[in-house]
Amino acid sequence: MKSSSTSAAYGALGLAAVLWGGSIVAQKLALGSFSAVEASVLRDIGGLAILFTTWWWQEGTLVRFTPADLRTLFLLGLGVLGNHLLILYGLNYVSGAVAGVIIGSAPVVTALLSAVMIQDVPLRSVWAGGLLSCAGVALVSIAGFQAAGEHPVFGGLLVFLGVVSWALYSIGSRAVMDRISPLTVNWTTLLVATVVQIPLLWTDRKMFDAGVASVTMPDWLALGYLVVFATAVAQQAWLFGVQGIGPSRASILGNLTPVAAVALSALILHEAVGPVEFMGIALILAGVWVVDRFTTMPAGTERSQE
Repeated sequence: MKSSSTSAAYGALGLAAVLWGGSIVAQKLALGSFSAVEASVLRDIGGLAILFTTWWWQEGTLVRFTPADLRTLFLLGLGVLGNHLLILYGLNYVSGAVAGVIIGSAPVVTALLSAVMIQDVPLRSVWAGGLLSCAGVALVSIAGFQAAGEHPVFGGLLVFLGVVSWALYSIGSRAVMDRISPLTVNWTTLLVATVVQIPLLWTDRKMFDAGVASVTMPDWLALGYLVVFATAVAQQAWLFGVQGIGPSRASILGNLTPVAAVALSALILHEAVGPVEFMGIALILAGVWVVDRFTTMPAGTERSQE
């Protein structure tokens, strides 16, 4: 049986995946009134205000940062920036469904990079569940390729680079969280991302040129969702989960994002969900189970099966 802390880590990762499933729709809606940079900056400023207030209330004291810590936090901030901004730019050129397919590759990207860079789990343990879950992601999102949008190759590349940015962030954050709390890592890296991208507002503006009155209420609500749930809550939940079970196993829970997207589409948008979607969801959950099983085996068990 898993310990309560491990169960809490899995629960936090599941929550993050569900919230990020809804964020794909929210980001697409927000681009109706905001440019990609505006949406990213406003999202990060709002999320930073929430996270900093929470940190001040719960902790209120900074640890002593070493030069290496500051360098790592800065690089992690660039990872947050790349994830938020590149995906928003990509959504200008591809549909949300196609973006969801590409984002569904995050577990494999993270697991492979993690197994190679920090070797937290054997590479062969990650491959099996990762490929199984990817098959489910493809089935769940296959219809999205029929509405790829304009410039799908360029847009898809931007979204994929956003996925790589998040994978590197997940891997790098694990090491620094041995000394720094997840909440501190979260708001400091978000601060870096916010400061770095503010000058970009002069190159990509929509709302600032058209005026605040041009923003529709649905777009404000979409931005609010990104600030509160996709940034402040989900990102903190994800870091908590990564700290608890490691980036490789945590990354597989990211495959639940397209599952959440399908469920939310059925519940909120009343979209039909057929047997293909259910089969894809079953494969995704099977992949989660396989990776969890093979990465929690006692030492030597996996080797004896060769």
